Amino acid sequence: MRKKSGRRDSNPGPPAPKAGALTKLRYAPLPLAYSQRRYYLNLDGLLGRHRCDSSALHRMSENGGAMAYEWISDALDETWASIDSTLRSREPEAYESPTPCPGWNVRDVLSHLVGFELMLQGNPVPSHEGPWPSHVKNPIGEFNESFVDAFRDLPGVEVLDLFRETTRISLERLRALSDEEWERVGWSPEGERPYHRFQETRVLDSWIHLQDIRDALLEPTDDHGPGEEIVVNRFEAALPFVLGKKAGAPEGTVMRLNLSGRLARSILLGVEGGRAKPLEASAEAPTLELTTPVSLFWRRAAGRISADAFLRASATDVRGDHDLARSFAEGLAIMI
Repeated sequence: MRKKSGRRDSNPGPPAPKAGALTKLRYAPLPLAYSQRRYYLNLDGLLGRHRCDSSALHRMSENGGAMAYEWISDALDETWASIDSTLRSREPEAYESPTPCPGWNVRDVLSHLVGFELMLQGNPVPSHEGPWPSHVKNPIGEFNESFVDAFRDLPGVEVLDLFRETTRISLERLRALSDEEWERVGWSPEGERPYHRFQETRVLDSWIHLQDIRDALLEPTDDHGPGEEIVVNRFEAALPFVLGKKAGAPEGTVMRLNLSGRLARSILLGVEGGRAKPLEASAEAPTLELTTPVSLFWRRAAGRISADAFLRASATDVRGDHDLARSFAEGLAIMI
C-alpha cells in the first residue's frame, strides 16, 4: 500500500509523480527560439546535418550517462519500437486510416511524433501558409500541425523510416545525459519542468499515440509495459484536480475509484478544507464509488472517448451520486 496516495497496488512500476503534480496537460507557450522561427523544411539531408555521433554517445553513456532515469529511456524505446513494428509491414492505405485525433490519420500521428523529436534535436519548425485547420486550437497545435503538414505528401513508409531514424538519435542522446542534465529545469509543454518530467510526458504522448494507431487499424491491444504504467500513474496524480476543481465536488465528498486490470488499484479521494486530496482511509461511506477498467480510465483521461461512452460502458459501474459521476467523467478529460 502506498499510504500517501490512497492507492492499493501490488504492481510496482516507474515512480509516480506526487499527487496533484499533474493537474492538466495543457500547452505552455513555445520558447522564443521555437515560436518566432518559421522556416521551410529542407528534407534533403535534414537528418544528416543534425545526426549525432553514435559511438561518441555510447562512450558517454558508458562513462557518465545517468542510470537513475534509465526507465524513461527504456519506456520510450519500447513504445517507439512498438509503433515501428505495428506499422512496418502495412500496406500504403493503412497510413490513411483516420485516428481518434481530429483531422489526423496514421501518417499524421507519425509525423507529429517525428516533428517533436526533430525540434528537440535542434531542427527548425517548418513554415506554414494559409489558415490553420479547425482542430488547431493553440500555439502547440500550430507547432504540431506545421510538421504534420510538411510530411503530408510523403508516403507513410517514408515517414516511418524517418520516425525510426529520428527516435534512434533521440534515444542515444537521452542515454548519454547526466543526472544534472536530466534534472535541469527548462521549457516543456506543461511549463517550466525538470527535463525528466518533460521526457516522462513524451512517454505519455507517444504511448497514447501508439494506441491511437492501433485503434485506427482496428487492432486495439492491451499494453503491459512501462508506458502504460507511466500513463496510468500520471492520470492518477491528476484525480484530486479533476474531483475538486473540474467536478466541483463539495466539502465532505468522499470518492472511491476502482480500476480493474493488470494495473488494478483502488484510489480514495476526499474534499477537506476546500481541497480534494488522496485519503488513506475514511470512516464515511463514499459519496461516489466508480468502478471501471484501466483501459477505459486512460482513454477518457486522454480524451479518446466521451463522458457518455465512459459512463455507459457495460464494464463501468456507478454507485452513489450519479450527478457527481457525470461531472467527474466530464472533467476527467485532462489531455488536450
